[in-house]
Amino acid sequence: MDRYAPNRHSPRSRGALVYDKPPLTLDELIERLSERGLVIPEPERTARYLRHIGYYRFSPYNIPFQHGHSDHLFREGTEFDDVLDLYVFDRALRLLVLDALERVEVAVRAALTDHMATSSENSHWYMDASHFRDQRRHDGLLRIVKDSCDERLRGTPDAGEDSLVHRSALEHYLTTYSAPELPPSWLMVETLTIGQLASTYRNLKRPADRTAIAKSIGLTAPVLESWLRTYVRVRNICAHHGRLWNVGLGVYPAIPTSPSIPWLTGANALPERSRKRLYPVLVSLQAVLETVSPRSSWARRLHELISARPRMNLIGMGIPEDWADDGFWAKHLAP
Repeated sequence: MDRYAPNRHSPRSRGALVYDKPPLTLDELIERLSERGLVIPEPERTARYLRHIGYYRFSPYNIPFQHGHSDHLFREGTEFDDVLDLYVFDRALRLLVLDALERVEVAVRAALTDHMATSSENSHWYMDASHFRDQRRHDGLLRIVKDSCDERLRGTPDAGEDSLVHRSALEHYLTTYSAPELPPSWLMVETLTIGQLASTYRNLKRPADRTAIAKSIGLTAPVLESWLRTYVRVRNICAHHGRLWNVGLGVYPAIPTSPSIPWLTGANALPERSRKRLYPVLVSLQAVLETVSPRSSWARRLHELISARPRMNLIGMGIPEDWADDGFWAKHLAP
């Protein structure tokens, strides 16, 4: 059994009921919200937002403003703009988290291909099964890359007729070289999703390779493997514009024990109740940024975004009230 693979559970039983709820028009949905106690001063404006956001996407943001009973009644005085403000905040949070995830993901791609290509002295090292633990997963990797190449060749050629518009590097390779059939490592990693990237890293056979790659971004191999699993989940939520601020991720970053990895310094800086919230993910992203983008303003932008939020938001994310005073954050927030 792969000790680095995510835990696999047997499928849960399906429910026994039959879904028979009829679809409702925007006017009917707005009337339902109003009947539940949501104050809607401008129904036409509310309809415009719901038309372009979608009632299903918007409805989870109602929950913190409701009493918590099966009747979904709102607390007295709750207005549509209160819920909309939470939705807008969550959108800004997703964009900020995506900014950090992009830097981390790009750094892992570069670390993987740079180390493996140079240490093996082979630009196509990933085609050699001896570098991998699981042959089936390695075969899957090769299929992913080959399918990407075939799709590129079947597609419309990239434009590249002037000095400002250039063909993609993958198309250049495929239309220039006949062998090897697949592109070199530094092009291969660009065909992978973050989930496929994480799987490729976990499947490397030699612990020394995983250690070297993790070290280049300031982590240990077990920590990088853990954090990548969490980042796959967070990245998918953000990419699909899902609710992030209080979502249950199901997989959370390991708390590092190595003093070489930046982490919270206070004795109670990460309460037990916060470990299965978004907060340790935010801490982990900043920890990697200390290595891959040490002059980043990400921590300050995070502070600006959440410092003025209601306590409800911080609790939902698992963020302690005095979080910014911890030495881990304070050094990045200082003028």
